[in-house]
Amino acid sequence: MNDCFVIQGGIPLRGEIFPSGNKNAALPTLAASLLTDEPVILRNLPAIRDVEVMAELLQILGADVERLDANTWKIQAQQVCSPTNDMDRDLFRAIRGSILIAGPLLGRLCDLAIPAPGGDVIGRRRVDTHFMAFQELGADVVVQNGNYILKADHLSGADILLDEASVTATENAVMAAVLAKGTTTLRNAASEPHVQDLCAMLNAMGAQINGIGTNTLVIDGVERLHGVDFAVASDHIEVGSYIALAAATRGELLIRNAVPHHLRMTLMHLERLGVSVEIRGDDLFVPAEQSLQIVPDMGGAIPSIADAPWPAFPADLMSIALVLATQSDGVIIFHEKMFESRLFFVDKLIPMGARIVLCDPHRALVYGPSRLHGDEMESPDIRAGMAMLIAALAAEGTSTIFNIRQIDRGYERIEEKLRPLGARIERRQVGA
Repeated sequence: MNDCFVIQGGIPLRGEIFPSGNKNAALPTLAASLLTDEPVILRNLPAIRDVEVMAELLQILGADVERLDANTWKIQAQQVCSPTNDMDRDLFRAIRGSILIAGPLLGRLCDLAIPAPGGDVIGRRRVDTHFMAFQELGADVVVQNGNYILKADHLSGADILLDEASVTATENAVMAAVLAKGTTTLRNAASEPHVQDLCAMLNAMGAQINGIGTNTLVIDGVERLHGVDFAVASDHIEVGSYIALAAATRGELLIRNAVPHHLRMTLMHLERLGVSVEIRGDDLFVPAEQSLQIVPDMGGAIPSIADAPWPAFPADLMSIALVLATQSDGVIIFHEKMFESRLFFVDKLIPMGARIVLCDPHRALVYGPSRLHGDEMESPDIRAGMAMLIAALAAEGTSTIFNIRQIDRGYERIEEKLRPLGARIERRQVGA
């Protein structure tokens, strides 16, 4: 569907909002359903295209998939098969998360071939770490005709040091190791909230994973896993997006079920942009009275916001925090360390009136505050799309955002969530 958003900006957003379930937890938990032949029920999954694509992939692999309601899925993989060369490659390449079927299929079948995954265009995203971990567990890996071919007589536990703290590689390694013989120690493991959710789900299925939330996971392999009824947590990236949205529009939001302990580093960095948030139990309140004054480092030095693996500031919030910085008084530098193309979207903000110097592919200097005005732009990826939406809602006049299927991949019915808050946003078909 070739839709666009038309936004009338300059209106403070007020009210309460419920974040959806964590997209980055939804995909690995769906993939993990392949590890058992018993029914798996997954709740609070966001109603987004990436989840639907993963569900379609599970069906291709032989699983029975049923959508019980908008956010609840039932999967039973009594029989699973390896993808073949005539598999729907376009479907597999539609999302980055398709790579997550490799770990559970390897653990269950020990023989498979998969095409390369797709995903956001934010720079090279290597998959070497996944296959290095599989090799440590005893699999042979061959690249042939654009496919990754994995074979093993059986998987055996190993002491594995990941060469990078990759989220999806950690998830794939864990899913392969839970059915391996013996003990696997996974070092330099990612520990993001969605990795923790996956490990919690696997333990509820009968896996034995220790060290959840740390960078060292110890997995004692078991013979089989059973079914589970599991709910993923709220999306901490979506919550961070709503905090920025409230502050940038000078609005006031109560964010329900925000899981505040997932947001400590996010809140710390947003304080540098002059944003204060009240924690009210499981909820967050963003008051209208924000200073939006950039806080310099000691001695008056220009501060910076840089991303890094958890528990540091999330890469997925860099674009969103950068837009918020255009509305804060002062100078700050953003250092995107993880993806070399993520900051290129700032070229869309400069015609809106933002004062940004793109120093190189990894660093941008923001001078605020800037008085933004509406413009036409196109979303290159999920998070840049949300950042543009925040800019459009904060700007004076009308903006049009094209390629919003990128936003739809990460944010469930975003226009329907924002309208009750006062947002003037319409979804229109391009050319209609």
